[in-house]
Formats: sequence, C-alpha cells, structure tokens
Amino acid sequence: MKIVIAPDSFKDSLSAQAVANAIAGGLAEVWPDAELVQCPMADGGEGTIEAVLAACDGQWMSTTVSGPLGVAVEAQWGWLEQTRTAIIEMAMASGLQLLTLEQRDACLSSTHGTGELIRAALDAGAQRIILAIGGSATNDAGSGMLSALGARFLDGNDQPLIPSGQALAQVQRIELGGLDARLRDVRFEVAADVDNPLCGPQGASHIFGPQKGASPQQVLELDAALGHFADHSAQVLGHDVRDQPGCGAAGGMGFAAKAYLNATFRPGVEVVADLVGLAYALDGADLVITGEGCFDAQTLRGKTPFGVARIARRKGVPVIVLAGTLGEGYADLYAHGISAAFALTSGPMTLGYACRNAASLLHDRARDLARVWRLAVSR
Repeated sequence: MKIVIAPDSFKDSLSAQAVANAIAGGLAEVWPDAELVQCPMADGGEGTIEAVLAACDGQWMSTTVSGPLGVAVEAQWGWLEQTRTAIIEMAMASGLQLLTLEQRDACLSSTHGTGELIRAALDAGAQRIILAIGGSATNDAGSGMLSALGARFLDGNDQPLIPSGQALAQVQRIELGGLDARLRDVRFEVAADVDNPLCGPQGASHIFGPQKGASPQQVLELDAALGHFADHSAQVLGHDVRDQPGCGAAGGMGFAAKAYLNATFRPGVEVVADLVGLAYALDGADLVITGEGCFDAQTLRGKTPFGVARIARRKGVPVIVLAGTLGEGYADLYAHGISAAFALTSGPMTLGYACRNAASLLHDRARDLARVWRLAVSR
C-alpha cells in the first residue's frame, strides 16, 4: 500500500508539513507497513516557500527590506542552490500580513520591498526566480518593485516619484537605463491564480482595492492611475499587456512582471507540484490524501486540493480530502477528481479549539479513514 500525503497548510493552525505529519501518524496506526510518502503542498500563497524547501532540501534566506508602508521588515525567501532558484513570497515584504487593519492604505503602499528581495536573489546568483504574489497590500502596479531594481519614475517637473498607487497618476516619464542588467539573464515565473486584467471593473483596484483599505472614491482614482501608468509603460516598452489575464494580480504586480520582466504565469499549485515532484511521487500510488482549512467551491479556483486532484487524475489515483470545514459547494469538486471529502470536527467545537487541536483531529480522521479503506480493499 502506497499513500501519498499532499496537503496544504491549515491557516492559523498548522504548516503543510505538520498537516502531513499528523495524517501520516493516523495512517500508520492502521497500516504500519504502508509506504507513506509525504509531499507538503501550497498553491502559491502563504506557505509556498516552506512547502518547497521541505521537499527540495533548500535553505531559508533573510533580507531586511522596506515593508509596504516603508517600515523596515525582515523578510524571508527560499533558495535552491543546485538549480540557482529563488522563491519569493511577495507577502513577506509587501503583504497585508504586515499591517493592521487600520494601517491598510492602497494609495500609499509600495512593492519596493519585493524588489529588494529580487535584488538579493540576483546577488546570490539566481538564474530562476519564482514570485508567489498572493496576499499583497499594494496597488502600485509593481512600480515600487521596479524602482528597487533601478527604474526611475518622474513627474512633470522631472522630479523622481516615490512609487505608490497614488503616485502613478503623476508619472510623466519612465527611465529604464538604470534597471539592473542581471534581470535579462533570469527566468521569472509568477505563481498566481488570479486572471484579472490591470484596469476596469474587473481590474486590480475595483476587485482587490477595498480589502487593502481603498474607499469607493479611491478605487476610482487608483484605477485611473493604473491606466495612466499603463499608457506610459506602453510608450517606453513598445507593447501593452494591461488587458492580459493576471495583470491585475497583486495590485498590478502581475502587470509589472509580464511587461517589464517578461515573466510567465502558471497556477501556483502547478509550480509547487513541479518543484516538489508530486507527479513522480504518485507513480504506483494507491491513494492520495490532500487537504486544506476550508474546502468549498472556492477550491475550484486553483487551490491545492484541486491541483493535486488534476495531477492524480492523470495518474488514475483516487483522492480523498481532509479539511477543517466543508463549505458550500464542496461537492462540486467530485466532478474534478476528488473521490470523497471529510471534515475534521467530531462534534460541536469552537474554531479556536479546532485550530489548537488540528493535529490530533487530523490524526484521528486519518486513522478512521484508513480503517474504512482497509475494509474496502480487503473485500
């Protein structure tokens, strides 16, 4: 019996590795001789670096950078020496997680710190940089990132601007002569599942601006500023990508990555799956167990269980989900390679209790699942 354990993290509770450990412990009670292959996963958001480094024997790196509002933060990133690959989570330097609810300001926040992480990766000799761009606090179209890498944004008086969502409206000239020359030799991949364009009703400002602190009036101003920046970018670059899918991701970081860094976009879970070798791990497997905190219709938008199921389906391996909760529409996933899904809770309990005891709950559900599976295969 070979079982591949490929869960995401349970937010505010357990890392993907801790989830995998708990599931493995429960399975081992029933199948002590089974081959249990742990393959912690992520979907390009929080926990991506941790999942990849756990599987690829990489190392954590740390760099002091500017946070989303300019306050210095210590941001971690991942490094795979053998392949000269850097893994950067934008949220570590420019994320909502670094701000209180009251501090969120889509007009003033900047991606400068993410650019500083890219520069640190270049200093380490990176030939491939994977940008996981979930959880951003910004709406500056990646201009702060580009500024950290040597680009200059000037106003009508030829004075340099400090890039931010608000400042984009004042851009009259873009200078790329100082852009780090090493960028030309690096392959950029963006791990993202957002397909929004840069501007308009489905663009970065309208869809994501409010959660980053923008008022209805500011949303309109920020959207106009993004369009203004895209106009000037098209003039200096000779091409316009603002309407391409993904350019509205992370407040327009997707736009900067495509337009200025020639980045390719891939679903985050596919990027992680390739790095950790999930497809290889599934060879000869009898079962896959995956999971996440909340398993519902949103999982169809590229979250870990959906991505795992797609790969497992190609291999003909059944997939079972263990989740913190089963939300509305979770059964829709049964048409996409999920065989069954189970919630962890064994009775009424508070969210706090469930989070504190997630490991033991996972262990017990995995044990119970193994008993049922053993009964089925023994007949």
